[in-house]
Amino acid sequence: MAKAYPPKLNSGSRWHRWDPHIHAPGTALNDQFKGKDGFERYLNALESAIPPIRAIGVTDYYGLETYERVVAAKASGRLAGCDLIFPNVEMRLSVGTVKGKWANIHLLVSPDDPKHVSELKRFLQQLTFMAHGDTYTCTNADLIRLGKRSKPELKDDASALAHGCEQFKVNFNQLRAAYKDSAWAQANILVAVAGSETDGTSGIRDAADTTLRQEVEKFAHVVFASSAAQREFWLGRRAGLDEDAIRERYGGLKPCLHGSDAHEHKTIGMPDGARYSWLKGDPAFDTLRQACIDPAGRAFVGDQPPVSATPSQVIAAIEVHDAPWASTPSLELNPGLVAIIGARGSGKTALADIIAAGCNAISAHASEASFLRRASDLLGNASVTLGWQDGAETGRLLDGSADEDAAEYPRARYLSQQFVEELCSAHGMTDELIREIERVIFEAHPMSQRDGAVDFDELLDLRASRFRQAREREEESLGDVSERIGIDIEKGKAVGEIKKQVKEKENAIKAYTADRSKLVAKGSEARVERLGTLTVAADKVRSYLRYYAAQEQALLTLQDEVGNVRSHSAPEALRKAKERHKASDLDAAEWQKFLLDYKGDVDAALKAHLVSTRKNTEIWKGIAPKPNTDINAAFVANDAKLNEMPLAILEAEISRLERLVSVDRDTANRFAAISRKITEEAAALDRLKERLADCEGAKERVKALAEEREAAYVRVFEAIQSEQSVLIELYRPLMARLSASAGTLKKLSFSVSRDANAAQWAAEGEELLDLRRQGTLKGRGTLLQLAEAALKEAWETGNPATVSAAMAKFFGDNRDALLEKAPIPKTDQANYRDWAKRFAKWLYGTQHVRIQYSIDYDGVDIRKLSPGTRGIVLLLLYLALDDADDRPLIIDQPEENLDPKSIFDELVGLFRAAKSKRQVIMVTHNANLVVNTDADQVVVAQVGPHQPGKLPPISYVSGGLENAHIRTAVCNILEGGERAFQERARRLRVKLDR
Repeated sequence: MAKAYPPKLNSGSRWHRWDPHIHAPGTALNDQFKGKDGFERYLNALESAIPPIRAIGVTDYYGLETYERVVAAKASGRLAGCDLIFPNVEMRLSVGTVKGKWANIHLLVSPDDPKHVSELKRFLQQLTFMAHGDTYTCTNADLIRLGKRSKPELKDDASALAHGCEQFKVNFNQLRAAYKDSAWAQANILVAVAGSETDGTSGIRDAADTTLRQEVEKFAHVVFASSAAQREFWLGRRAGLDEDAIRERYGGLKPCLHGSDAHEHKTIGMPDGARYSWLKGDPAFDTLRQACIDPAGRAFVGDQPPVSATPSQVIAAIEVHDAPWASTPSLELNPGLVAIIGARGSGKTALADIIAAGCNAISAHASEASFLRRASDLLGNASVTLGWQDGAETGRLLDGSADEDAAEYPRARYLSQQFVEELCSAHGMTDELIREIERVIFEAHPMSQRDGAVDFDELLDLRASRFRQAREREEESLGDVSERIGIDIEKGKAVGEIKKQVKEKENAIKAYTADRSKLVAKGSEARVERLGTLTVAADKVRSYLRYYAAQEQALLTLQDEVGNVRSHSAPEALRKAKERHKASDLDAAEWQKFLLDYKGDVDAALKAHLVSTRKNTEIWKGIAPKPNTDINAAFVANDAKLNEMPLAILEAEISRLERLVSVDRDTANRFAAISRKITEEAAALDRLKERLADCEGAKERVKALAEEREAAYVRVFEAIQSEQSVLIELYRPLMARLSASAGTLKKLSFSVSRDANAAQWAAEGEELLDLRRQGTLKGRGTLLQLAEAALKEAWETGNPATVSAAMAKFFGDNRDALLEKAPIPKTDQANYRDWAKRFAKWLYGTQHVRIQYSIDYDGVDIRKLSPGTRGIVLLLLYLALDDADDRPLIIDQPEENLDPKSIFDELVGLFRAAKSKRQVIMVTHNANLVVNTDADQVVVAQVGPHQPGKLPPISYVSGGLENAHIRTAVCNILEGGERAFQERARRLRVKLDR
């Protein structure tokens, strides 16, 4: 069973006002507290001080009489609001200042030792002063003796004591030696020096005294100074004198304190400029020791104490209801850093889970390992209520059931162990981690620079959508151009075959013509010659009719397309434009102006062209003459222009002549059949010649289209590069902040790059190919090897022109090898064309090229780091960079997978900085994260015996590190706790006893 600790509950270290330097009536020098009721008025002034004084350093010169009188008043019931009264023994060093005064030094004495008065007097007795050939000790008797020896006319002891105090000067070396030789003094006295020019170390300027000044300041634990400049100096925040330099030169950082130094009633608790001293911690002497350890976080001079977290974002108290197992159902929480510690299974994570549940922050990342999940069957109607510092309350049932009053938005950020492990798993960066990083990046932008966006994705989309759309358009264009190139390449390859077919057709026509001439009767030679001329003319007219038929179909198709654009394409394009550009805030009438339409009156143009085309068709077709009509006259009048006569007239005359060239019907029929064959072959020959001309022009077209394709590919990567630039701009505020940071944060860097998934690209390509076919491209994996060798580097690092050149060379080198693997024969033109388009869209596609950012830690990509180091990066984001989120941060065991040095080096400073801006609640097993972060509150968890079917009783003890029982708990529970305190004491020269 865990060790029991005193049942003390408080919310840890909070700011309280101290007056560490205030005289009292009867002070040995400059006593201006007048009147018989002077002491009563003195006590009244202290009791009514605003802000209330919770700790008083009763100051007197070389003695303790006034201190003892104030302590007696406290014991009689006065100064009820003041919890600590301690002696401040003021003395003069034997070194002068530029203002003609003596440098002052103070001994601040802990009253915790019941014998502290006698022990202090014994210590002071070791200090001596040589004068008038005699040695005087620092005791009342010798001070009176010195006063009377120096000024014989003084008869009363009070006056002689005052004069003796003025004469007595403490030798610094003697004081330092006495302090080092006294274990009691080191354990119970803190040394303070005045920092002013008048009576402090700033006035020690003579060259001979420079070293002495530095030694005095090095010896001191506290500096009595109130200016911001002095405070910044002693905290190591001056240029050229950082913390390490101050520690090296002066033995450590120093808290600056300021008292009223009152010698009269009107200045009691009234320092100049309301420069009050504030110390964080219980009004106890250990708090002053703690301030010497952490002067930046524990001591402050000003009219108000420092404000850390926003009041509405601070959990002030937690209360658990209907939970018999909660032995400590109520607990106040500190607004700073709360450390929850305890033995394994003591209820540490239970408290974190309960707090997170009250903030509605647990559901998103709850796992089976969480306390609330494991204990769900035993929770019953238990619920939690959180009281917030601004007076608000939130709560919910602990079993996770719906609560109508529960806030939907989490009021805290909870990093459970499971959540961190999931985000930083060994499998690489998860979507969750990426989203968290993007959120921090987004929130690094000032509100005025977010363009109204509410998250990273929306801001990125606002700035990058035009480039993404340009990329899509250019990729579609690439597919179309590549399809046309593929078609023209095949046409170019067909030239030889078509020429061969043209030759065959010409020979066939020649043979048919010879066959027909053999059927001509004697005496009909002129008619046959005439027949040939008419046939050529008829073929020419038929080509005109083919032209107009094609023209009519094209015009009709175009007419259909116009109708489709108006009824579907244009309205759909307008709808999509409205969706993409909602932020333009155009009204319906303004949007209607963006409806795509044709520039001119295309309907009238199409109608006119159709009328003209159909009229020309009718003209060239003509009307066949009636039977037995003599059409000779028409031919006589137009003999020179046969190819301008209607086809019907020509065909009628051809039929007449065919009947005349043969003597019998059978021969005439054969003559007509061969003539028809000649006509058909002639028409086919014309079409072949048209194809030949088209195919012969393909080579030049391919060249032009290839240039167009390369330009489009360049434009695709220009769009990618533009999107990359957008991302760089999005990261710039955070990158600038990181580069200006010091220490751990400088190890973090962000970079934007392209990532080309060559394996994805190759796999998609292989799906389009028939790898079973014989060829130079051998099996699966070959395409990936080629891509990685020829394209991957260009895809990832090349500029647009470089990428385009790499792709052109790759395709040029591998075109035949790729095309010979086509799964569809070229003879299947329709399907082959569809395949060729898909092939080209794949080849020049860029879906495998993604823009990504890399987060580097100490020069190593986060994806290559161990899960533990990824955890450091995540904590860096939350603790140091997540300024926009001022909600409480609850972290369960951030030290997991980290060695002690990493914990100290990477996390301690970040926790200390974070607690000054937001409330941090941390479950930990590590003493460094409690001691060196100077946790404001330590909650010690304890668990009672387990009972079947019930949860064991869980209780908590809490307090600050200035509380001895809390320090004992830290040492007993946390591994290395004693060592952590000892190491801290060694580095910071102040020891805190357990």
